[in-house]
Amino acid sequence: MIVIVGATGNLGRQVVQKLLARGVPADRVVAAVRRPEAAQELGVPVRRADYDHPETLPAALAGARRVLLISSPGPFGQRPAQHRAVLEAAGDVELFAYTSILGGERSGARLAEDHQATEAAIRASGLPHVFLRNGWYLENYRPSLAHAATSGGVSVGRQTGRPTQPAGSAGEIVGSAGPDARVASALIEEYAEATAAVLTAEAPKPVYELSGDVAWSFAELAAEVARQAGRPVGYRRLTPAEHLGVLTGAGIPEPVADLLVDVDAAVDRGELATKTGDLAALIGRPTAPLAEAVKRVLAS
Repeated sequence: MIVIVGATGNLGRQVVQKLLARGVPADRVVAAVRRPEAAQELGVPVRRADYDHPETLPAALAGARRVLLISSPGPFGQRPAQHRAVLEAAGDVELFAYTSILGGERSGARLAEDHQATEAAIRASGLPHVFLRNGWYLENYRPSLAHAATSGGVSVGRQTGRPTQPAGSAGEIVGSAGPDARVASALIEEYAEATAAVLTAEAPKPVYELSGDVAWSFAELAAEVARQAGRPVGYRRLTPAEHLGVLTGAGIPEPVADLLVDVDAAVDRGELATKTGDLAALIGRPTAPLAEAVKRVLAS
């Protein structure tokens, strides 16, 4: 039995779908979620699993052979304790998989700190494990891309369970990374497909560094949005202080906004540009090129 902890997020839902598409029987996949009523349409058994109520976790993980822990959406700093509660309830499973961050212990981004603590706890547990170190989702930029491609006021959204970037004024994408800084993003569906492949593999590797095949620059991203929108779109670089002001002005809490500014600093250092080919190898094809990925994000 495969238990997906955090199955109602955008990644988790798609992992369930990809497992079923690979032929895993529906009664062998369990969605372990905080709110079972939100998971009924997944078509698999649903169990309550609340990170903040560890007493719910043993029953949620009962009978599991393989567990996928999708990292908690937050709050930042509290996630390692939430993750340890799941780890302690997992018992003697044959595989414990965790969605981490590209670069793992090498990442200097503040967003990586919770993942690094969780990876350390999993290693210390002695359980057979897999770290699925996911790079950036292109969907993280969906509100910015959609706004830049059309018009209107500042738009902010959460599409992935991770912080998202708001748009600047119409026709521009803003951030504090340099216009030539690169991001090897991929689509959530591709990460989900890779995750399903690992969960059904006979002997997966202990670590996968997952990212897109092409690392695009923000100037290239803006140019592609402009091409598809049929209107001028540019990228405007802000100072970190200006970027923080735009984010908080759009209603993002300052601690989250500060993490987003720090992500752009990591982008400038090249930390999200890593390309290993692991993602394409797992899904059996190249990841979506930028034009296709932008088209799909704008249509979502």
